[in-house]
Amino acid sequence: MRATLRWAHADLRSHRGEALFIVLATAGIVASLLLATALFGYATNPWQRVFTQSQGAHVWIHTGPSADAAGLAELDGVASVAGPYPTAAATLASRGTRASVELRGTVDRPATGRPLLTSGRWLDPAVPDGVVLESGLARALWAEPGDTLTVPGTDRTLTVVGIADSAEPRYSPGERPGLVWAPPAVVRDTDGRGGQVTGLRLTDPDDTDYAVQRAVTLLGAKAVTDVSPWQQARAEAQGGNRLLGQVLGLFGLAALLAAALAVHGAIGTRIRGHLRDISVLKAIGFTPGQVVRIFLLQHVAFALLGAVLAATLIQALGSRTPGRLGDAVGVWQGLPGHTAALLGVPLAAVLFIAATTGLAAWRAGQVPPVPGLRAAAPLGGGLSGLSRRALGLRLPSALVLGWHKAFTHRPRSLAAVARLALPLLLIVVAMSAWTTIDRFQHSPDRIGLAAALTVRADSSLTDPDVRALLARNPQVAAVHPGVEVAALVPGQTGTIALRGLGTRADPYPFALAEGRAARGPDEAVAGQGLLDLLDVRVGDWVRMTVGAQPQILHIVGRSIEPENGGRVISTSLDTLRENDPGLEAALYQLQLRPGADPQRVGAELTEAAHGDLSAHAVPNPADGLSPLRGVVVGLIAVLALIGLIELLTAIGGTVREGERDLLALKAIGLTPRQITAITVTATGCYALAAVVVGTALGVPLARWLIDAQGRSSGIGAGIAQEPSPALLALFATAAVLGAAALAALPASRAAHHRPADTLSAAA
Repeated sequence: MRATLRWAHADLRSHRGEALFIVLATAGIVASLLLATALFGYATNPWQRVFTQSQGAHVWIHTGPSADAAGLAELDGVASVAGPYPTAAATLASRGTRASVELRGTVDRPATGRPLLTSGRWLDPAVPDGVVLESGLARALWAEPGDTLTVPGTDRTLTVVGIADSAEPRYSPGERPGLVWAPPAVVRDTDGRGGQVTGLRLTDPDDTDYAVQRAVTLLGAKAVTDVSPWQQARAEAQGGNRLLGQVLGLFGLAALLAAALAVHGAIGTRIRGHLRDISVLKAIGFTPGQVVRIFLLQHVAFALLGAVLAATLIQALGSRTPGRLGDAVGVWQGLPGHTAALLGVPLAAVLFIAATTGLAAWRAGQVPPVPGLRAAAPLGGGLSGLSRRALGLRLPSALVLGWHKAFTHRPRSLAAVARLALPLLLIVVAMSAWTTIDRFQHSPDRIGLAAALTVRADSSLTDPDVRALLARNPQVAAVHPGVEVAALVPGQTGTIALRGLGTRADPYPFALAEGRAARGPDEAVAGQGLLDLLDVRVGDWVRMTVGAQPQILHIVGRSIEPENGGRVISTSLDTLRENDPGLEAALYQLQLRPGADPQRVGAELTEAAHGDLSAHAVPNPADGLSPLRGVVVGLIAVLALIGLIELLTAIGGTVREGERDLLALKAIGLTPRQITAITVTATGCYALAAVVVGTALGVPLARWLIDAQGRSSGIGAGIAQEPSPALLALFATAAVLGAAALAALPASRAAHHRPADTLSAAA
């Protein structure tokens, strides 16, 4: 053991650079995986992030105004209480849009269920009519700090002073009112139905049901009007982040595999560079087992040091990183499972390194005590026919020999190219995800969102009046009348959305991914979610019931449907009128001219109708995917780091293996600059081959993955958008030139070695 430790110490002193590289490589990979884990938790679980930062209540209990809710704080298992706060139901209007709200009276920001301000400021006694809106409600009302809200039917106005995130159930038009924090005086002056609400934060979240039972028993069943547990709010919030979770989960696993392969390549290259030292150890009496233990213990120590370094830096400094990454780490540190991930990821990396090192060390133990001399045959003797012809054409010898050097050891070269191609492939997939999000935002008509505004009119306006009013606005390009009703399909317990949009003379421009548009009587197009729900295909007939009226439709196409999970079947308004001649348009889908602002157009239409119609922006799924942009950037940075580690490993191996050929190259007249060019060319060939493989496989893989996600979410296949050829060409050029630049310095140093150094290295 003493001799083993002495040799390990001597080896460390003579190969400090290589040891430092292994430690830094391990630290970089572990840090990358920890950051990816933090980004995953931050982006895929925004509700948990808000709940943790706001000290959210596990259950909100709505009661009548006379209920004595103060006793809830004395219940066993209740850690803290928010409220009780007085509430009042009301309707608010802004820019022609109305929303049902719950006004909640408070002055100070509570410690439990604390709203997280995203813009503006909290309630101020100096602004007696000031209110703070929940962020989802603010988006629905197009409201910002400083805007004025009106209470329809009265002359009252409220001023928006702030917008905040909350972990409570979100605003849903027609189903759940939005949340508005207001001074108690504003709540008392409201004519709407009054009550009070109390939030309970529990010591054990799993006891929520039991705590609710005890609270209802204490207050009385008649006093409780509504109960909102945290599981319900989490389920609703996470439903819109399925895509984020699946995409990041896939990237996390793939990045782990890429990192594992990079570590394996680095260790294998290091051990191949120690073959001479291993032979010396065998010659002086070391057994194969001792040799294996030397390398195993040495590399496990390096890996452990790097893993501990990475975990310490992420834990201590990660949250101080500026921007979204620092926010992600700070939030992740407060989420459940943080400690397990902080210990588990480095431990898994160390165990994997130990496994790969053990395999490589076992091979090192089989090296004979007296290795055969490595032949220093002239390079020309091993040249392929293609290389000879290239030299015969007077191509630069450095380029030809560099290309030949890159692929001399074919199995090893192919393995290096495969390891480098994996992170590059994942970067191409990430770029495809970015491009697809851009398509959602800038070409919504191609993903089933041709209309930018949905307008609903009061009963006082007739259909001709509404059409004439909408057509007068110069920013409105087309008006499509329609209706949307819930339909029950026989044998199903749920409902689907049946839409009649446009007319046969002026059809609605559905985005079709399969089949054709519905032109004739009883023809319709359906979303992927409906096809999966009913187990039907394009060309089948489906029967549904709207109230007491049956409706039979022929599905002639599959449309891309981002709404209602794709459980939508759409036909023309004329087709629905054949079954119900008295059917009138209940809504109008408006296509706007390029560059038109939906918010401004909606306000203009509402003002022109004197408040007799309301306009809502059509929600775009890309709005909920905005966190994915920052995550994609972070993932590309992680993958680039992994690719850099693999590239440095390949450069080190190429330089080391080229030292034995240095004298021969100088003997045939090559200058140090030409010898440097050989190594740089070989590295560039590695990178070029990896880029070609990564791009060729990454583009179709990205399309398949995105379309598969589209099918599973009900939107349907056909939403994927690959990066432009110019972007791919720029990516390939940057990768190859970067690899060549990275190899230039070590190749130049190796080319200027003294002859004695070269002889020693080749011995």
